[in-house]
Amino acid sequence: MQLTDKRALITGAAGGIGRAIAERYAREGARVAVADLDLAAAEATVEKIRQDGGQALALAMDVTDEAAVETGVATMVERWGGVDIAIANAGIQHIEPLHTLSFADWRRVMAVHLDGAFLVTGAALRQMYRQESGGCLIYMGSVHSKLASPLKAPYVAAKHGLLGLCRTVAKEGAAHRVRANVICPGFVRTPLVDRQIPEQAEALGISEEAVVRDVMLKDTVDGEFTTLDDIAEVALQLAAFPTAALTGQSVVASHGWYMQ
Repeated sequence: MQLTDKRALITGAAGGIGRAIAERYAREGARVAVADLDLAAAEATVEKIRQDGGQALALAMDVTDEAAVETGVATMVERWGGVDIAIANAGIQHIEPLHTLSFADWRRVMAVHLDGAFLVTGAALRQMYRQESGGCLIYMGSVHSKLASPLKAPYVAAKHGLLGLCRTVAKEGAAHRVRANVICPGFVRTPLVDRQIPEQAEALGISEEAVVRDVMLKDTVDGEFTTLDDIAEVALQLAAFPTAALTGQSVVASHGWYMQ
């Protein structure tokens, strides 16, 4: 299942899930635009891809800044002539109970996940609609697109919102041969999750080991974290799927934490 000559934009792609997807896509023949708030980190990812024989472009992109998103997509189009795949992957987390959560912290999380996804969607769709080949949008949701957890209100709300955005794109984009789907990972051992472990331990008054065992992995079938490779494989399958039989869907990869 290859992506030969496909042009893929991935936000938040300098590390974690985004980097894993970028490297996998490049191995499958895609040209990958690695967009991240940290340009130096994006360039490091691009260098690794090029060393492995792939083609990649580093973009400085704050997904909450409309001009930055538009400029990044325009740079990619100028370099490669179009956008075939766009993945809205940028994300942050904030751990705090609702009754003390500030509006500023609520807005900050929502802005990156949901507003950022909207801006990437608009810029990508305008290009995809001009292409006879259409395109594919992929949103990085979460099991928290399906379920709620304490202390994560803005993250949960934003991830639920991505389902609605994706389904609307699937409806509107169909006439232009554009598909859209959401990946819903379980807990993946990324820096984002690593930061949550001590934060939740402090907020819940339990050990970090208990957070992993009794909170994060309690409802999985095997007590295992989802891996970066797991999510990169799902992202590959969604991008390479040949028809609109698979659009407007959410694919959960969570070791059975959530079953649908």
